[in-house]
Amino acid sequence: MAGFKAAFLNEGVKLRKKKKLLAAVILSTLAVMIGQIAVTTIKHGLGLRIVGSVEFPLVVLQFFSYTILPLFATFVAIDMFNGETSSNTMKITLLRPVSRFGVFSAKVLNLALFIAGMLLFVMVISLLAGLIFNPSTASLSGIFKVILSYILTFFPVFVFALIVVLLANLIQGGLAVFFLSILVFIAFNFLGIIFSAYSSFFVTSMFDWYMLWISETTNVFKIFRQVLIIAGCGIMLFTTGYYLFDRKDL
Repeated sequence: MAGFKAAFLNEGVKLRKKKKLLAAVILSTLAVMIGQIAVTTIKHGLGLRIVGSVEFPLVVLQFFSYTILPLFATFVAIDMFNGETSSNTMKITLLRPVSRFGVFSAKVLNLALFIAGMLLFVMVISLLAGLIFNPSTASLSGIFKVILSYILTFFPVFVFALIVVLLANLIQGGLAVFFLSILVFIAFNFLGIIFSAYSSFFVTSMFDWYMLWISETTNVFKIFRQVLIIAGCGIMLFTTGYYLFDRKDL
């Protein structure tokens, strides 16, 4: 555990120094601001109320989970593996008294914390924006649904990030991994529409699975099935990614 803690802290420091982290924060803030400006303009200009204070974060989440979040999660995953391999810093990390499994787990855990941190940041600023500009529609049950939705979004996005980790350890070039990740993202969404009966097996179609949890009628069987699918895919992708990382010639 001592070696894992050191590797985890080392990866956390490297992640905080990346400019992509700042870019993700700025773009996320701009997305919330632009969304709130659009909602306020329509409300005061046309007299229409599109969303309330606790509905606005869900609208932001719908956009954020399919664009900015998976994009920057892909960037971070590629930097952690392909970027360090190409710059030979991975060799320096592995020279320390820590196993490859410890290094791999530390990287994946920091990737998970990045995704969770971005979701928490966007949830807080979108909730604040909704409460400031439309406080009359706020409710505790609505806030609970927002928190639950953001928590649930973490899991399918994290599983997609594990796909990127697998590709990063399978292919050497970071640019090739990026474009292949984009193709996988598009293909999964396309296949999820074409084969709607099997859409749960394409993880990108579950980015909005929180709708099942906050709907008026809860489909317990479908939720349980998707939980098992996400857990199974996560375990298989983590195991395969580590297997490729362990066999990788650095």
